[in-house]
Amino acid sequence: MASKAPCYSKSSVRQTSSIIGDILMSRRQLAVVSFIAGVLLLPLGVYLYIAFGGPPVAATDKPFPLEQKLVKIPLNARIRREMPASVPIPGSDENLNAGAGIYEDKCEMCHGTSDETSGIGKSMFPAAPQLWVKKQSGVVGVSDDPVGETYWKVKNGIRLTGMPAYGKALTETQLWQVSLLLSMADKPLPAEAAKTVGQP
Repeated sequence: MASKAPCYSKSSVRQTSSIIGDILMSRRQLAVVSFIAGVLLLPLGVYLYIAFGGPPVAATDKPFPLEQKLVKIPLNARIRREMPASVPIPGSDENLNAGAGIYEDKCEMCHGTSDETSGIGKSMFPAAPQLWVKKQSGVVGVSDDPVGETYWKVKNGIRLTGMPAYGKALTETQLWQVSLLLSMADKPLPAEAAKTVGQP
């Protein structure tokens, strides 16, 4: 004898549907509440991290991962867009000697000389490049950079590096004189300039 199929009343079906609907609604509400909590808590967490001194702010702190590489992306883009393409003064002995005097007065303390590196520059973050030292690549200082790039850095400075902007402290000619000097750090200089920067 075949068994009869179970019979469900309309009320039991409605009750089951209502329970399922309540469960689904609860899950949706939980998702919405979780999303709102995340939106509110994330900036609060960031604020508390900053407010309580969490980020690396000391020169001796370990930097964030990829911090230096990420910072260089907008810096290099800005320099490429704005740096002059040509040099308005010649690389004469007069200009190189004047550039060496400017370097001695404004730059030597952090960037050192050919015969003496700067302890102050090395203790900064990021460390100030030693502009008369040959790097592992064989390049001396920034002598492989376009003169216009060095001019831009001297004139505008670089935020949060200790590199000041000399655009208002030096004349245009002086900015170019010291930039030209640095572009020739790997070449023999006039006697006066060579003596100033410790070049043998």
